[in-house]
Amino acid sequence: MLKDKKISIIGTGNMGEALVSGLISSESSKPENIICTDIREDKLRMVKEKYGVDTTENNLQAVEVSNVVIYAVKPQIIASVLKETSRVIDMSKLIISIAAGVPLAAIESCLKKDLRLIRVMPNIAAFVKESASVLAAGKNATKEDIQLAMAIFDSMGKSIFLKENILMDAITGLSGSGPAYIFLIVDALADAGVKVGLSREDALFLSIQTVLGSAKLLLETREHPGRLKDMVTSPGGTAIAGIHTLEKGGLRTTLINAVEVATERSKELGEIMTKNFLNEEG
Repeated sequence: MLKDKKISIIGTGNMGEALVSGLISSESSKPENIICTDIREDKLRMVKEKYGVDTTENNLQAVEVSNVVIYAVKPQIIASVLKETSRVIDMSKLIISIAAGVPLAAIESCLKKDLRLIRVMPNIAAFVKESASVLAAGKNATKEDIQLAMAIFDSMGKSIFLKENILMDAITGLSGSGPAYIFLIVDALADAGVKVGLSREDALFLSIQTVLGSAKLLLETREHPGRLKDMVTSPGGTAIAGIHTLEKGGLRTTLINAVEVATERSKELGEIMTKNFLNEEG
């Protein structure tokens, strides 16, 4: 049970703090069962005062006393942090990494030991507890480990489990990078509103609310997006005229290509990261 687990969050940056906030506000965990680390004393002081969690600058100390260890550090430094804490990591602990672009194989090769290991790809919407998080498990992770990890990440949004680790690059291209595409679309819609005479403030508000409402409608009705699109498009009406222009401009193809290119880039970065891990070993 999650409430009984001691959780350490190694690296309390934006995503680390989002995890703390989600775990406590959802009552999934107690503040006294969470220990946060960071190199910034001011950040640790703020987190302790705001959430009531334990804090330390000593990663080794935090990992040693925990049942679940979440590495929320930048990809560039995760290898050194893993090595720093390696001697107190074993099969008694569930190890979770949210370092973007770092494959499970790279972590396993770095630590050279059997581990209950899970990799998670959350996204920026974690800040408002609406993250789309995807989990992939290492060979030693149990069904209970996966359920525990999902409970943690459900506290800051919604999560799914991915059986095929190789598809994590596709997840990065879609939901990991996806918020950037949506922000661009919202910005473009707002520009369009200004072009046809709306104030910038009204155009931006209407763009944001339209995207929010449309997403909520999809979630709550479980209707296919094509079906809902058809409900909006009257014969000879305004929406179908707009859709015709979007299709003519290649919006659908462009979005598909964006996800594909981002997926390929994620694969490239993962290969680079794995090589860097191997070089550090040497």
